[in-house]
Amino acid sequence: MGAFNTLGLRRVSRPAIVQHWDDMARMAGSLSTNRVRAHDLIRMMTSSGRLTGLGNAFAHYGRIFKTLHLLQVLHVEEYRRMMGAQLNIGESRHNLARRVFFGNLGRLQRGYERGMEDQLGALGLGLNAITWWNSLYIDAAVKKLEAGGLGISPEIRARLSPLLFEHINFHGFHPFHRPDLGGGIRELRDPADHEEEE
Repeated sequence: MGAFNTLGLRRVSRPAIVQHWDDMARMAGSLSTNRVRAHDLIRMMTSSGRLTGLGNAFAHYGRIFKTLHLLQVLHVEEYRRMMGAQLNIGESRHNLARRVFFGNLGRLQRGYERGMEDQLGALGLGLNAITWWNSLYIDAAVKKLEAGGLGISPEIRARLSPLLFEHINFHGFHPFHRPDLGGGIRELRDPADHEEEE
């Protein structure tokens, strides 16, 4: 076992899982169909700060997947790469959210629940609008490059992200008007043409 001998390892109790399997399946079904709130399910798994028999069964069941995850992290390089890519995507999303939320520096300033919900809703709207806008124009740019004879490989496509924001001005007045584009998008800017920037 080597370095594993120094870890505080816990065993999976199959009898605990088997004993509560039917209840576990019912709980999973209730959660996925929204018949029961997650808060109520958590209360069913704990009592006075301790796990109930059902909660203990879920804990043992979770150890199976935790063990599989750790083994893959240790031995499968492709799995580690996938994890890194997912973490990068998550961090990109958080960076964009912080930029959209720049005025309050990421802090909710409303002292009441409805006000906080409004702030979060506006933040979500801003994030979704930027992601949608970027997706449209990334797709248009890829199609234009391919029409010009430059193929974009699946590996490069997989690394394109709509969570970029360097081209967006987050300061000042933001008018919302819809230009008449005839159902299309604006003409893509040619990077070699500097007159527009000047």
